[in-house]
Amino acid sequence: MGADRAKRGRGRPVRATAYVGIGAVLLAGCASMPDSGDMRDVESTPRQDAQVRVFALPPAEDAEPQEIVQGFLEALTSDDLNYETARRYLTGDALKTWDPGASTTVLDEAPTAYTRVTGERPEADEYGFELSGRNVARVDGQHAYTPTGGQYRKHVHLTRVKQTRQWRIDQLPQGVVLGRSDFERNYKSINKYYFTSAAQSGEPGTVADPVYVRSQVDPVTQVVRDLLKGPTSWLNPVARTSFPSGTTLLKGTKALTPDDQNRLVVPLNKKANRVSASRCREMAAQLLFTLQDYMPTGVDEVELQGSTGAQLCVLRETEDDGMITSRGVDRSAGYEYLIDGEHKLVRLSERDPVTTPSPVPGALGEGERQLRSAAVSRGEDRAAGVSADGSELYVAPLTAGGTLGDPVLRSSGATAKDRLTTPSWDGRGDLWVADRDPDKPRLLVLADGMGEPLEVRTPNLDGRIEAVRVAADGVRVALILESKGKRALYIGRIERDADAESTTVSIVELRSVTPDLEDVTAMSWAGDSQLVVVGREPGGVQQMRYVRVDGSPIPGSGPSALTGVEEIAASEDESQPLVAHSADGIVRLSPGQQWQTVVKEGSAPVYPG
Repeated sequence: MGADRAKRGRGRPVRATAYVGIGAVLLAGCASMPDSGDMRDVESTPRQDAQVRVFALPPAEDAEPQEIVQGFLEALTSDDLNYETARRYLTGDALKTWDPGASTTVLDEAPTAYTRVTGERPEADEYGFELSGRNVARVDGQHAYTPTGGQYRKHVHLTRVKQTRQWRIDQLPQGVVLGRSDFERNYKSINKYYFTSAAQSGEPGTVADPVYVRSQVDPVTQVVRDLLKGPTSWLNPVARTSFPSGTTLLKGTKALTPDDQNRLVVPLNKKANRVSASRCREMAAQLLFTLQDYMPTGVDEVELQGSTGAQLCVLRETEDDGMITSRGVDRSAGYEYLIDGEHKLVRLSERDPVTTPSPVPGALGEGERQLRSAAVSRGEDRAAGVSADGSELYVAPLTAGGTLGDPVLRSSGATAKDRLTTPSWDGRGDLWVADRDPDKPRLLVLADGMGEPLEVRTPNLDGRIEAVRVAADGVRVALILESKGKRALYIGRIERDADAESTTVSIVELRSVTPDLEDVTAMSWAGDSQLVVVGREPGGVQQMRYVRVDGSPIPGSGPSALTGVEEIAASEDESQPLVAHSADGIVRLSPGQQWQTVVKEGSAPVYPG
């Protein structure tokens, strides 16, 4: 049985419009289904181990309509390669039209089916069914995840096949529907890797595109096929693939499996036969990054072959000949940064046993201007600091003797909370900051951190920006928006449009990634496609959790509890510790350890970015 599937006894069909509830479904491997007995609730099956394969049973001879629906719903949670067992519950016409790959609907619990007979006679040859539940998410045909809400209601129709007198489903919704527990057991999130468009992020880098694949059904081949199809619709405007249009796996390719040397051979169709050596290596890099995300220790080398079987190129993880052989930029920060009790910018090395921060070189570390927040460039050679009252933004080099100069931006907000947010550097070296002045709220970007502030277009923005963090790839931005007293986290796509006279920067297609939190107080990027978030559910207490950029949950618990968290900082290098400003001061959480106080007096911890 699926992990969150519950079974109830059969009920006799009744008059039209009268409903009898039936649960879903028997665990694959059960010998039979009961055909008599009182209606009763049965506890759902415990969560299956991730490595256990689950297969459903085909329809039993002379199965009643309720059993057919139950068996079909169960088959949707199984590990059949192409839902072969589920298809056996359908009529021939339904087989031709049903597309299980169209979408996956995730409900809070397994779908409940209510049946009603279409005639008044028990021997009627038709049944109508309604599947219902509460929506949690939808995974589309590109395998992209989107949180959803509201009620799920879809109709299923059964008929008795004339030739066999067996009940079968002849009308049903497209795609697959299952409960959240079964989804978490059956599917796994992986990052596909593409290159950012040069027009969007300057120097081409990599950008993660998260999708969900069925974890027990030939996942390596699924991952490769998904990568070859190109970026998902949301990311496509700012990302590119090096695979030529129309590239697929060579016809007849079965399962792809790394050999005992962790080498994977990928045969491609003729579209890839004429690629240059450099482009082929970019293609191989996309495959290597993507497969290493799915199975970190499983693929060390990728070989691409053309349609004739000839080798096109080979890329090994350890190679470094000037092309991109790692994901994006070097994201391992040299220091953690914060504002100390004297409102100066200081830094602390994770590798240094000394836990006393030292002032950064240059004016921002000398206390020439008191600061309340700062952002350090990804190269750690410059920093931007916001004055203690939030009205001025300064940019200065992190070198001894560096001068401060005039502010590069001023806010006219009446109070400190109505002025500048903590700034953020993107991967191309531009500086982002929001001005919260109620009379003139703006999101601004300064080219190379010192250009004329350019107002970013934010169509369909609902609320005031309270925090902004740009990803290292330069094409995604995380925003905390406040609206009607509630603060939520959104991810937007950064689009740049330049001509001979000007450049336009826009944030488009904002999507919520914390729909169940009503008060998000802090966030930080914490990996290629995830963030760490501090927030509160309605009526709940403050919590800290990891979330993916598509809004999907991350299995396992979040960071250990911490009291009174005001600010949080994480490195996009996931091996580096979390740093937070809490009721205990500046604290650090290294992998496998507990929170430790680093500085009693301090605020605004940040990593480069």
